[in-house]
Amino acid sequence: MEMIFLPLHLISIVAICIMIGALVIAYLKKWMMTYAILIANLVIFILTLIFENEIIGDLGFRPIYLSTQYFPNIYTLFTSMFVHSGFAHILGNMIVFFFMGMAFEQRIGAKRFLAIYLITGVCGALTHSLLNINSPILLVGASGAIFGILGAFAYTYPRDEVVMPIPVGIMFITRIKVLYAAIIFAAFETFIVWLDVQDTTAHYAHFGGLISGIILAALLIKNKKSTSDNSTVTVSYDPHANQKPSKINFSSLRTLATTPELNDMLNRIEKETVPQVRDIWLEHFIEKTRCPKCGKTLNHLNNEIWCQNCGFKTRH
Repeated sequence: MEMIFLPLHLISIVAICIMIGALVIAYLKKWMMTYAILIANLVIFILTLIFENEIIGDLGFRPIYLSTQYFPNIYTLFTSMFVHSGFAHILGNMIVFFFMGMAFEQRIGAKRFLAIYLITGVCGALTHSLLNINSPILLVGASGAIFGILGAFAYTYPRDEVVMPIPVGIMFITRIKVLYAAIIFAAFETFIVWLDVQDTTAHYAHFGGLISGIILAALLIKNKKSTSDNSTVTVSYDPHANQKPSKINFSSLRTLATTPELNDMLNRIEKETVPQVRDIWLEHFIEKTRCPKCGKTLNHLNNEIWCQNCGFKTRH
């Protein structure tokens, strides 16, 4: 049987370059993968508004691609995670991903985070395909990967609290423990499937992502040491312990806020009420600061900040 490779439009090739480029640049520059994935999704969505038929048709995944005849198009398991079909689709996915992704990536590092995101996204699509064998209907969206992140987060840090939209009749944003959020989303999906609602949502892809996220977390984050990919710091954690926000000594940090940008960033940190978001901004703040004595880059571990060049030290 002759294999069929479906040709790509030029704009679809550009979209693939954006997907890969965003992830590679984030890795090399040590930026948060959450930001890279968000930006890639939003840029590709803007392109989709102009070239909808080309991008969705080329980069969406179809279960029939798992057959021998269409197997060369299997790469769409990856590309379909960055393609969305409408404003409500991308808005719902990206809001949940923004709040949850930042907090989880900060804890486990960029490499593990990206691995869980991509693998669970593929697992979600494969789960959908098992129940829709040889279907030519397109599957697009990051929902499977986002449910994968939710499952992994709930397994490793069940008692952590994050801000996210919760689907209870209407979608409202609240602060909730990750475990409870996972239970609510899983219950919502189960209820929809049980009602046999004929909508265009791939609910089984959500289940596949959630379950594979739990399994991957057990395999990749099974020990009690987690090393951030954005630094050389080894952080000890207890996945089942409450994460209480630590107090910050802002007076010592004020001496490092030598520019208007740093001062504004510090003001934002001081006003931030979500511990996970506050800690991320604190890391960014320290990355941008320089030693007040010699102007060299500062190091940061736990509550200590120091300069290896001149010996300057302070605590926050």
